[in-house]
Amino acid sequence: MTVDSLTQEVHHSPHRFARLDNDAPTRWMMAAWDDMAAAPWLSMGWGTLFAGLGIALSVGLHLAGLGSLIPAAMAGFFLVAPILTVGMMDIARRRSLGQSSSWRTSLSAWQRNASGLGGMGLALMLAMTAWLQIALLVFTLFFHSNPPSLDNFIADLLSSDQAAPFLLTGTLLGGILAAIVFALVALAVPILMERSDLAVIEAMSLSVGFVWANKQVMAAWAVTIVVLTGFGLLTLFLGLIIGLPLVAYGSWHCYEDFKSLCE
Repeated sequence: MTVDSLTQEVHHSPHRFARLDNDAPTRWMMAAWDDMAAAPWLSMGWGTLFAGLGIALSVGLHLAGLGSLIPAAMAGFFLVAPILTVGMMDIARRRSLGQSSSWRTSLSAWQRNASGLGGMGLALMLAMTAWLQIALLVFTLFFHSNPPSLDNFIADLLSSDQAAPFLLTGTLLGGILAAIVFALVALAVPILMERSDLAVIEAMSLSVGFVWANKQVMAAWAVTIVVLTGFGLLTLFLGLIIGLPLVAYGSWHCYEDFKSLCE
């Protein structure tokens, strides 16, 4: 069954997607390491770029007296990260075709489907905005009467009696939103990179159908992404230098499996 026929049927019969083998995430990561080894400086250059942007954002919020927003902003990074990896995914795409990559080819990857990828970027920005609103609402719910001081925000928050229920509620709601976003975009970004004839909603439908048909395997892949990205954030963004390219390359190889299962 081709991608085109699946596009027509996914709304009614997501079970038609073929199943991935259980070791697929391991295979994707091994292929990602091969991509990294084939283009180490370009890969780490992209990773360094986004690590630098994360550091700049955190420092900027701190200097502006908005350091309390840093944790929520970093959580929001998980939501918008897929669209940031287009240039890196193109490195894996070109390598699979036997082509070399450069900064020029990576930066021009957006031109393959500027409108579709732009629409996807807008959708992810809306998701991040929704998360920031949810985080603010949860914070207000638990700390409206006695908010932590801005001068010692994190320490005061963690020492509060409301810390445990606040973190549990925020993590639960954030996890639900992240799972929804993952299902929508896990395959949508690489699909839009290759298929300018498909609308964003069609790419999202294919992504949701494939993730649903392979729930356990894709859940394992989602955990892998969270671990790699989370490690990058916990190491003050330095881990993103390696982690983000690996996520991008692995996501492309996930898409390649999707294509092969549709043939």
